[in-house]
Amino acid sequence: MNLDWDFSLVNVDGTLVSLSGYPDARGFIVIFSCNHCPYVIASEERIKELDRRYTPLGFPLIAISSNDVAQYPQDSFEQMQVRAREKEFHFPYLYDESQEVARRYGAERTPHAFVLLRRAGELHLIYKGAIDNSPRDPAKVTERYLAPFLDRLIETEEAEYQEVAAIGCTVKWKL
Repeated sequence: MNLDWDFSLVNVDGTLVSLSGYPDARGFIVIFSCNHCPYVIASEERIKELDRRYTPLGFPLIAISSNDVAQYPQDSFEQMQVRAREKEFHFPYLYDESQEVARRYGAERTPHAFVLLRRAGELHLIYKGAIDNSPRDPAKVTERYLAPFLDRLIETEEAEYQEVAAIGCTVKWKL
C-alpha cells in the first residue's frame, strides 16, 4: 500500500519532525501512542528497546499521540513533554493535534505500530499492528510480532505485507 505517509508534526522538544527529514532512513517504525493508556504504559520499555535496536539499523522509531485532549487532558502536549522527559524517550514523540495523521494511517489503537519501507525513493506500508501478544503485561508475552518482522526485513531486505490486530486502548477521536 503506497500513500503519502509523510507528515510534519511538532516533537516534544518543540522541533518539527517529518519523515522527509530522514533522507538516509531505510524505513520507519511509527507507533501511535499516548500518555494515559495502560497498554502503552506497559509497553514503553519495549518501545524504547525497539528504538535502541532498530534506529541504528536505519529504521528510526517515531511515536505519535493523536488523542483528543478534551477527553484525556493527560495526553496534552505539555504532559507529553513531561512523560518523554521522565521516561527518557530518545525517539521523537510527536503531537498530532488535528488527528489527520492518525486518520491517514488508519490508526485504531494505542499502541499501534506501522512499519514503512523505502523502495525506489517511496515509502510503502509493510506492517501494521501489534508489537507482541501481551502489551499490558510484558511477563506474559509468548509471541513477538514486530521485532521478528523487522529482523527478517533487515536480513533479507524483502518483506510481504503483514497485519496483526493491534491490542490496546482505542484512539480517542474528537467529537
